[in-house]
Amino acid sequence: MKNLAVLFLGSLLAGVSLLRAPLLAQMEGRTLLNGTPLPFFIYKAHRAPENHYIPSGWMGDYGDLRFDDRFKERARDDKTCIRVVYNARASQGAGWAGIYWQNPANNWGNRDGGYNLNGATRLVFLARGSQGGEHVAEFKVGGIEGTYRDSGAAAIGPLFLTKAWKEYAIALGDQELSSIAGGFCLVMTRDQNPKGATVLLDNIRFE
Repeated sequence: MKNLAVLFLGSLLAGVSLLRAPLLAQMEGRTLLNGTPLPFFIYKAHRAPENHYIPSGWMGDYGDLRFDDRFKERARDDKTCIRVVYNARASQGAGWAGIYWQNPANNWGNRDGGYNLNGATRLVFLARGSQGGEHVAEFKVGGIEGTYRDSGAAAIGPLFLTKAWKEYAIALGDQELSSIAGGFCLVMTRDQNPKGATVLLDNIRFE
């Protein structure tokens, strides 16, 4: 009887594996409409060859920001992440600050650039606050204006971050993504973070 139970369990697990295999293969084989493999990373790790876009678009009180894309949570870690420190001093008098990841660097719609991301259904990323409770006014894809404006835009926020890592997603299903120069953006305000805020980000990618 025991042998029969083991045999049945083994057959059941094998069946589950066979069912999952095509699904995994389908996920691994997904591409943008132009054939570029997904996921399409904005940030995977410091200087990873899979990275796209440059965090060049500093906005508002840009003097209030410190940016580190090689930050390690523990000194012995191999894995890096992004740390954005906002001190909320209103250096430029705006009362808010943000960063756009752009292509090419410093592209505010004044020159041709960006990527054709049609076929992606969402932008996914990990985020957390150093203390928990940090307020992010907006996480955004697209939205750059100008002569070569982004073809679409989508955002989430406002939201409060937790101290533990959490995955967030920006839905893109109804967006025209044929030309996106502003791949990712975050904005924080002094009103909601009067003592400043430290935000950590990782694995930012289009799926």
